[in-house]
Amino acid sequence: MPHRRFTVLVVDDTALFRQRIIRLLNDQHIHLIFQARNFEEAISCIQNATVNLVLLDISMPGKSGIQLLKLIKSRYAAIKVWIISNHADEYYKQVCMSAGADHFFDKSLDFEEIEHKLRTIGNEMQTTEIAK
Repeated sequence: MPHRRFTVLVVDDTALFRQRIIRLLNDQHIHLIFQARNFEEAISCIQNATVNLVLLDISMPGKSGIQLLKLIKSRYAAIKVWIISNHADEYYKQVCMSAGADHFFDKSLDFEEIEHKLRTIGNEMQTTEIAK
C-alpha cells in the first residue's frame, strides 16, 4: 500500500506570512504544501487536491476565513483547520471554535506553539514512514 502524503494548505493574504509558515513546514519535512491568498483560491485548491490541514487566517479580501472554515467543515469534514489570526480576542476564538476549528492561534503571540504543533506533525509523519 503506497504511503499517503500529508498535505497542507496555507491560506493568508500576506505573502510574507505564507512564506514563513511554508519555511516551518519544510523544516518539518512536510513538502506537499499549497498556498492561497483568498477564499476562491483556497476552494479551488481543496477541490483539486487532497488536503489534510488548512492553516487559515480570518481576514482576507472578499470572503472571510470564518466563511471558508464553515464551508470546509460542512463539505470536507476530514480536513483539519487551524485558525492563525491577529483577530485573537475571545469573540473570534469562540466563533471559530464553534464553527469547527481544530485549533486557534494568535498570529502575533503563539508562533512558538504553531512551530511546536507543526514539529509534532513532522515527527508523526517520520515515525509512520519509518514503521512502514
